[in-house]
This record gives sequence, C-alpha cells and structure tokens, in this order.
Amino acid sequence: MEKRTGIYICTGCEIGWSIDVDNICKSYAASTGIVFCKSHSALCSVEGSGLIAEDIERESLDSIVIAACSSRYKTDVFSFGENIMVERVNLREQVVWCGQPNHEDTQMAAEDYIRMGIAAVQNIAIPRPYIAENISEEILVVGGGITGITAALEGAAAGYTVHIVEKEAEPGGYAKKLYKQMPSKAPFDVLAEPVINEKIREAENNPLIKLYKSTTIDRIEGQPGKFSVQLSNRVSHEEDSALRDNGVTFSTKPGNEGNHALSVGAIVSAMGWKPYDPSGLTHLGYGKFENVVTGPQFEDIVKNSPETILKKDVLFIQCAGSRDNNHLPYCSSVCCGVSLKQAKYVIEKDRNSLAYIIYKDIRTPGMAEEFYREVQKEDRILLTKGEVEDVDKLNGRLRVNIKDTLLGEDISILVDMVVLATGMVPSDTKELSMSYRQGKGLPELKYNFPDSHFICFPYETRRTGIYAAGTIRAPMDIPSCMEDAAGAMLKAIQCIESVKRGESVHPRSGDMSYPELYMERCTDCKRCTEECPVGAYDETEKGTPLPNPNRCRRCGICLGSCPERVINFSNFSIHSISSVIKSVYIPDEFEEKPRVLVFVCENDAYPAFDMAGRKRLKYSPFVRIIPVRCLGSINKVWISDALSKGFDGILQIGCKPGENYQCHFIHGSELTETRGENIQETLQTMMLEPERIRTEFVEITDYDKIPDIINSYMETIEAIGPNPFKGM
Repeated sequence: MEKRTGIYICTGCEIGWSIDVDNICKSYAASTGIVFCKSHSALCSVEGSGLIAEDIERESLDSIVIAACSSRYKTDVFSFGENIMVERVNLREQVVWCGQPNHEDTQMAAEDYIRMGIAAVQNIAIPRPYIAENISEEILVVGGGITGITAALEGAAAGYTVHIVEKEAEPGGYAKKLYKQMPSKAPFDVLAEPVINEKIREAENNPLIKLYKSTTIDRIEGQPGKFSVQLSNRVSHEEDSALRDNGVTFSTKPGNEGNHALSVGAIVSAMGWKPYDPSGLTHLGYGKFENVVTGPQFEDIVKNSPETILKKDVLFIQCAGSRDNNHLPYCSSVCCGVSLKQAKYVIEKDRNSLAYIIYKDIRTPGMAEEFYREVQKEDRILLTKGEVEDVDKLNGRLRVNIKDTLLGEDISILVDMVVLATGMVPSDTKELSMSYRQGKGLPELKYNFPDSHFICFPYETRRTGIYAAGTIRAPMDIPSCMEDAAGAMLKAIQCIESVKRGESVHPRSGDMSYPELYMERCTDCKRCTEECPVGAYDETEKGTPLPNPNRCRRCGICLGSCPERVINFSNFSIHSISSVIKSVYIPDEFEEKPRVLVFVCENDAYPAFDMAGRKRLKYSPFVRIIPVRCLGSINKVWISDALSKGFDGILQIGCKPGENYQCHFIHGSELTETRGENIQETLQTMMLEPERIRTEFVEITDYDKIPDIINSYMETIEAIGPNPFKGM
C-alpha cells in the first residue's frame, strides 16, 4: 500500500531567505505518494506543529517529512504518535548555516536532502516492538558486600524483588572485615563505625530481598527480561532452614549440595575486589620479614588482635606495587585514605607509638580530603614524599631506606612494623558463568575491569541487562560503592521497564526496532555472531545465528557485517539506505560539480556536524550526509551503490577507536578499519582509485575540524577526477 506523505519545510532560522522554498514545494506537488508540500515560518511553534497534526488527521497521512532543523532538536515537538512515520531533513545546520545563501549549490543541496528524506520515509516501516512473554521483574545481585547489599535495598525500596547471591557463608565482603571506617561526614577527626552491619540487618529484614549464602552461579543464559540463572549451594542445616524461611528451596544433592533456578529480568554484578598479590614485593620486605604486612592484613590484626600493635612504631608504604608497570599500572584511589585511617589506629591504640606514611602522592578524592586535613594535625603521624628503595633489618627492627624525599636527601627510618598499601584488583567475572559465545565473564577494556563505554555509560557492561557496580567496576571507597550501587540498580530497573515496552535501553533509548533475519538466505558465515559487540547472537553448532532481541543495542553492526543482506531493521535497512543514496541528483562530469557521500555516525560525528553548522563554519556544498547508527553498520552494498550511482567519493566519519575509544558501540569504528580490505576489493573490481574512500574519526567536540576534513577530502577528489560511472 502506497504511503500518504506530507512534506513540511520550515522557513525560519534563515532557511527561507537562503533557499527558494516555494520552488522546492512546486517540484514535489505531483510526486508519487506526496499528498502536498507546505512551508511555515516556525514549524516548531504551537501553530506550526498544530498545522501538521491537523493535516495528519484531515488528510489521513501516515508519514511526514519535516525539513527544518537537525533531528537532534525539537524531538518532542515533532512526535505525532506511534503510527505516524516522521523523517527529519536537516536544512538548517547542514545546508543553510554551513553554506552560502541564495547560491545554486546551496539550493541543489536542499533539494537533494528533501529527495533523500522522501526516499527514506517511503522505504522504511514503523517499528513494531519485540515483547517477550513471561518477562521477569525480579533482579539478581551477585555479591553480598556493601555494594550488593545497598543495591538490593535500593531495588526493594522501588518495589522489586531482589535476589542476592553471596558465595561466602556470611554477607558483608571486605566491608565487614573493617575495624573502623573513614568518616564521610563531619566530624572528620573521628573514625566511623562500619555501616555494613546495619545494612545487612536491613536486608535480612526486608521481605523483598532473598539472600543466598554459600551460593555460587552455575550458569546464566537468556536475555534481559528472561535471564535464567542456575545456582549451586552448599549449606549447613541451619543455613538451609534460614533459606527456607526466606522462601528459597534448594533441591538436595548428595553431600548436602543443592541447586536452585531463578528467572530474573536484570542483573547487578557487585562481585567486589581482592587485594593485589604482594608476593612480588620482596624488595619491600614482604615474605622476608613477618612484620611486613599488607593493608588488609593490618586491618585484620587491629580488629582481631589489637594487642599486637601496642608499643610499635608503624610505617605505611603507599603505592606498594601500584602505579608500577611491573605490577599494577593504575592507582586504586582509596589506599591513601585507608593508610591515613590505619595510622590513626596506631596512635589511638598507644599514645607512645608513631606512624609514618611514605607516599608518592596523597590522593584523597571527595570528602576524604577533609579527613586528610584532620590527620595532618596529628603530631604523631609523620608524612613525607619519597621512594622506598628497600626494607631490611637493623638491631631487631625494620629499617626502611627512602630516597627522593622532600628533605632533599636519602633517609632511613627504624620501625617495628611495615604496612604495604597494596591496590585493589577486580574479582573474576568468569564466576558469572554466562552462556555467551564470547565467554563466561564480562568483557574488559583493560586492567580486568568490565567496560562498555567509560564516558557515557559507566554502569553498563558489554552485556545488555547486566550492570557493574562498586569495586568490580573501578577502585572506590565505601560511600562511592553505595552511590554506585544505587546507580546500577536504577539501570537494572530501567532495563526491565524498557524490555516490557519492547524498547532499547541505551544508547538508542526508546528504539523499538530490532534485527529481523531472513534466514532463507543465511550462509552461516558467523560474521554477525562474531562482530556483534554485545553478544546479542548465540549460534548453533553449524554457525547459524540465534538472535536474542533484548540483548540488542540496535547498533546495526550485524547489518553492516552481513554479506548476504539477511539482516535488516524496519526503519534502517539495506534497501532504505540504498534508496536514499540513489535519490541524490548526480551532475555529469561536464558540470564540474563533484558529489561526495558522507556516512556519519549518529553519536559523535553527526553532533559535531551540527555544532559546526551552529558556529556557521563553512565547508564544501558538494557533500551529501547520511547519518548511520554506527560506522560498523555500513554495509558494502551501500558503497557499491554509491559508486555505481556516480558519487565521486565516499567519506566515513565516526567515533574514535583505540585504547581510549569513544565508539558508543565499542568497536564499530574499529570494524570499519578492519573491513577496509573488503571495500578496497570493491574498488578494485570497479577499477576505481583507493583514495575515493576515506575514513576519519572525531570526538563530539571536534566540530572545528569538520571543515578541514571535508575540504581536504574534496581536494583529493578534485585531484583524481570524476567517477567514470557518472551518467551510466
């Protein structure tokens, strides 16, 4: 059935006096499927949007093209219900504000973009959401430390049933091993009682929280809304009774082992940390002298054997193995505060003892800085910057030899005990036992911390519906863990509610499209399953993809990877983008007006173009921009279509890849580079120069670089000449 489409062109924001709007409307008045073309001085006004709404009802429109400002603006104004397809054409930022007013090239660009908008709206469909049956609204929290307990309490406070799985016999994690806690509020000169005990009591008394002690995860499979979790448990009779009182029943196996199955909608991984292995720190005396211990070991001594530290002078060595490429390259951020706290233990337990802290830098973020100020006032806690060369023995005491001190000379300090402030290492997420083809654990960027996008999505991992919180995500103190727990739980709740509506969570929040596969043409090449950055596809032994739509983040990378055009989204498909490409008017070679197709990712590159327009930065009017979900979603077919159509060149601009990547879909930009060989094969087959395709990467703030990128590439195209396929 042919669509009934209305075209609306805004004449405000300089559009009306930069291009001939009336002439454009006349040219589309009798076009196929176009009911009418209208202009208005401010489509975003109440009057303008009201006009569109009235036309939709009166003329029974099912689709509209709005040629005005960028699609990144006025999204709420230009939304007319779920049954009306809206295609935005960016005349303001990407034609008028970056071009020359009342010039034929600006006019041609405007006409092309409207043709492209029409082609798009006529070749896409309104997404119909994928909504799975029997969606679970319960949440699993893995880890019963301060982060996990806090996350569970936050979830329960929002009315959700939360299951906490703790592998130890008792919850609490490292927080429960503390003698005292750093103060996070005034008075900062008094150490605080650990908050974990109170939180555990709250959780145990909350009817919406089910706590599984001495329990591990055998397997996690499924997708958001329908995660299936198999638990394994080895409990005493008393623990078993307590679990039953909490509504949990394990099927018993020989040896008093049991298992239990859960169905949950989302998962918060709060698996915590472990101390860095100090066995390699022999130069600091660890393993050589019994009075050289780590910070966690010292905490245990003070809590359980406080008499051990009486009448002892204690020296704390900061960054013991941290910020060291031979050990831990990173700073764990909390070690300095912990040593300041433990130094107070020393002088509070014995008024005659001294505490020394040898540091590279003192790092006390947030409110810990106030605590640091108070510790500096203690005359029996001595702090100095320096590098510890080694630790040896002299007359039965430990001698710490220090160089590069603030005193300008090497010094040696005699003490009775040395405490090494070792760093925090994240727990192994392989204990989640996930049934993803890419592995059992959460993917990591570096240092073994789970990662998805460190700037925009701190809680999200690369597994949709599974969120990282606390020290499994990054080193942090207890208040930060509690705040992190609340954030991750909020994301888990958001995920469940989005899945219930059939929407994507992030970064394309609210997107109801999902990959639809035409399996009759599938050749089991595995490219979609291997290249999907979030593990949305499982596969059979043969390699046939098994999609999990609720895992999908709608990046379209699978669409870009598929050589057989098997994968499409209802509103973003091989055919729809090809139609847009083919709708562009290509002047013949004698007009000397080249045409360059520019694919830009919607997350960084497209906003950068918008900002360039807002700054009135000028660039060549011969480019035609098509936003894509990710550079990784660009299919080779579009490249072939563009070159066959007669485009003189193709420029791909996306988010920055690399170690500090900014691609919102993790490795979409990288894939563009690795797929370059296939693109070059296409060029060779068509006997075209390799320079006709270029890939550039920008940050969202690189708007000022856009004119140079465009104009530099146009110089390359002009140098190699027009595409020989023009006019064919």
